[in-house]
Amino acid sequence: MDRSVEYPKILLQRLLEASAQNTSGDCGLIFGNKAISFFELNLLCNRFANALLGLGAKKGDRVALYLPNSSQFVIAYFGVLKAGMVVTTLNPLYRKQEIQQQLCESEAKIIVTLDTLYPVVEAVWEKTQLKNAIVKAMEKHRDQHCAKENRRAVDFDDLMDLAVGVVPDVDVDPEVDLAALQFTGGTTGTARAVMLTHHNLVSNALSFASAIDATNQDVFLSALPLFHIYGMTTSLVVPISLGAKMVLLSKFEPAKVGEIIQQHRITVFCGVPAMYQMLLADEGFARYNLASMRVCVSGASALPVHVQRRFREVMRGFLVEGYGLTEASPVTHCMPLDRSAVLRAGSIGLPLRGTEAKIVDLETGEKILAAGEIGELAVRGPQVMAGYWRCPYETARVLREGWLFTGDIAYKDSAGYFYLMDRKKDLIKHKGYSIYPRELEEVLYEHPAVKLCCVIGIFDVDLGEVPKAYVVLKDAKYVSARALKEFVNHKVAVYKALREIEILEALPLSATGKVLKQILKTECATTSGFK
Repeated sequence: MDRSVEYPKILLQRLLEASAQNTSGDCGLIFGNKAISFFELNLLCNRFANALLGLGAKKGDRVALYLPNSSQFVIAYFGVLKAGMVVTTLNPLYRKQEIQQQLCESEAKIIVTLDTLYPVVEAVWEKTQLKNAIVKAMEKHRDQHCAKENRRAVDFDDLMDLAVGVVPDVDVDPEVDLAALQFTGGTTGTARAVMLTHHNLVSNALSFASAIDATNQDVFLSALPLFHIYGMTTSLVVPISLGAKMVLLSKFEPAKVGEIIQQHRITVFCGVPAMYQMLLADEGFARYNLASMRVCVSGASALPVHVQRRFREVMRGFLVEGYGLTEASPVTHCMPLDRSAVLRAGSIGLPLRGTEAKIVDLETGEKILAAGEIGELAVRGPQVMAGYWRCPYETARVLREGWLFTGDIAYKDSAGYFYLMDRKKDLIKHKGYSIYPRELEEVLYEHPAVKLCCVIGIFDVDLGEVPKAYVVLKDAKYVSARALKEFVNHKVAVYKALREIEILEALPLSATGKVLKQILKTECATTSGFK
């Protein structure tokens, strides 16, 4: 299959401007009870851009968005780009230490946030390079807003009222200049700041839209956190690039999703495995009219095979798995939307158009492996990052001759479909064997009492590493750790057998529902006396 394609080398904000021109007064964004047309949205973004320039910010300055999903996030995001500046997003669940670290690393000059989050910003201000804070008041009485009381902060609405709606004149190169300084999830260690150009993000949005056959007639349910690259691309930039309506949720609430799908005739939903698990667990979800749903995509972490199968059976939903990473803007693979095809359970699908992928040996990364052989996944395409921010050594380690070495262990079949095994860093080395945690996790998920699980390798003096599982049980379900261990160990080879299972009330999760294994590994090493 020919996957070569040329994507337009344009600025990311041109996608919004084109949709504003082509859709006129059509509704573009629905947030809460308010609907905003793309035309109006574009004007608001122009005003925000001019407001930033009016504060003295310059081309290339980093502007931090410390916001949950909201219309203000969208306005600020494209406003920053229109001003020739760089977006860097912060998880609104982060607190002082995490906020300080990322503000210092990005050297952000301006931060956009809510009044409810502003105290965290104020607490770290002196240790950062911040010059201004733009604060959106959530209280009804704006005269009590902290921006009125603090000379460092300006009120979001006041700033917008004073700004003009013309397009700012800033010279930006889409292939060279950054659009985003995006931090990785930090699930395998310290979060790194990834440099993504306008062309990186534009090409990825257009290629993903093509992969899911999306058009301006689609209606997107944008429930993923927009501060995360997966949500930013698939649930914000993609619908805007198409001029397609998007319904934005401030947070994911399973009990309300069915009602929203029915009310707005949602056709596309991109989520994470945890979201689909929650929908399956909600008894009322299937009672709504879900016939409008055309496609659901799962990403950010491995989709358990049983979840995919059950979603297709019970919800009659067409759920496919994709794959990506922050360093690739993020999507590189997605399963084709072919309802007549045999379900390739566990496959992340084919590379997007314009993207190349190969499997290389784990030792040197130089030998290309044949179909069925397990190695490291490497990708190359227009969406691959410019590099890590001020980390030349780390950049050179993962970017070689244009290829991004993902750190993920995978293989491809004879038809060219790719399958993930595990993270390279998560591979368990047991004597002379390699054990893939995901394989054991899939077996655990077959047990009806298991809600969430993960497997890590723990140190063993004689064996090197042995697998240990952490399990969260479903409500009203109980099974002993011993029974679970027997359930798994009867189904796997002796050397893969779980040595220990610990049942917890919850697992540490990232904002996208990915289990933070590094936290569990660190805690386990500390309690064992090994570091």
